[in-house]
This record gives sequence, C-alpha cells and structure tokens, in this order.
Amino acid sequence: MNEIATFAAGCFWGVEDAFLALPGVIATRVGYCGGRTDNPSYQDVCSNDTGHAEAVEVTFDPLQISYDDLLKVFWECHDPTQVNRQGPDFGEQYRTMIFYHSDKQHSVAVSSRDDLEQSQRLRRSIATQIVPATRFWEAEAYHQKYHLKNGGGCGF
Repeated sequence: MNEIATFAAGCFWGVEDAFLALPGVIATRVGYCGGRTDNPSYQDVCSNDTGHAEAVEVTFDPLQISYDDLLKVFWECHDPTQVNRQGPDFGEQYRTMIFYHSDKQHSVAVSSRDDLEQSQRLRRSIATQIVPATRFWEAEAYHQKYHLKNGGGCGF
C-alpha cells in the first residue's frame, strides 16, 4: 500500500525535482501546507498572511523506497539551518518543515533530524519544524512539474 510524505524545503519547484525521479516515488504534487487559510492561491501564500509553506506531497511505495530514504533526500536538497529562507527566496512560505502523517513517520523524522544534528556536519542548528500533517492545498496547475515542463532548475 502506498504512503504519503509531505516536505517543505524552500521553493517547491526544486524540492519536487529532488523527489520526482526516485525509484519508488509514485507521484508528486506541489502545494501549500501548514497555514490557516483555506484554498490559498500562490499570491495569497506569497503575501505572508496565510501561514502556509510551499510544500511537496510525495506518494511512495514503501516496499521500494523507505521514508528514511526520503528524509535523506529532504536533508540534502536544502539548507535545514535556514529560517524562512532558501537560496535567494525568503519569507515564511520557504521555511523548512516535515509534515508527518503517522506516529511512525514522526519517530523516524525526529530520529533522522537528531542524527544529522549530532553528526555536526552542519555549521548551525537545524531549524526544520516537525509537525503533524495538515490539509494539503494543491498549487495551481502551472506550478506542477514546473521544471519538467519549462526546463531549468533552482541553481543554488
């Protein structure tokens, strides 16, 4: 049975790219999560008034790829020590978050974060929030698979 993982790590275009081609990833979609506004638009989220983060929902087959392996990609695809910023993008919508969907995901995410923190590979403390998954609001169609459709990458 497939599972869902949800991550926020800056601009959702690049984060989606990091997960899209992984063996065992069935689907991805970008959107907004963790805020207080129903059905927000991109413009709403960019206003910094909704509380949402740009996020990627990953549907995966746990028999082909583990949640722990997805977390490894998450930690590597962005700077988890940044607060409300990734590369040239800044604002609360670019914060680093793990939205867990089960007690098991919560436990694995906390353990993964703690292991990375204790490894001392990072120069600063991890700022990533680990919170229960809230409703995921799918972003506008033009945001979905953006780099695949339009070329390019985030380049930072």
